[in-house]
Amino acid sequence: MTPQELQSIIAAGLPCQHLEVSGDGRHWSAVIVSAEFEGKRPIARHQRVYATLGDRIKTDQVHALSMKTLTPAEWAIQSGH
Repeated sequence: MTPQELQSIIAAGLPCQHLEVSGDGRHWSAVIVSAEFEGKRPIARHQRVYATLGDRIKTDQVHALSMKTLTPAEWAIQSGH
């Protein structure tokens, strides 16, 4: 799997205002900005992203995913916009 493929999978299941994915094919890192994260704790945000991956986690197609999950307001503050 490529970073672009993983990015497409996440974007297909979660409306994102910003999405960056990098990794080596097994270990991934993502910055995900979505209005759906409003009012959710970090664990609920991560569970929402994992839901977009479906069985890809269980089958080890995506071995590890480190996530930074932000609301659009949090992203604006963090990115300086």
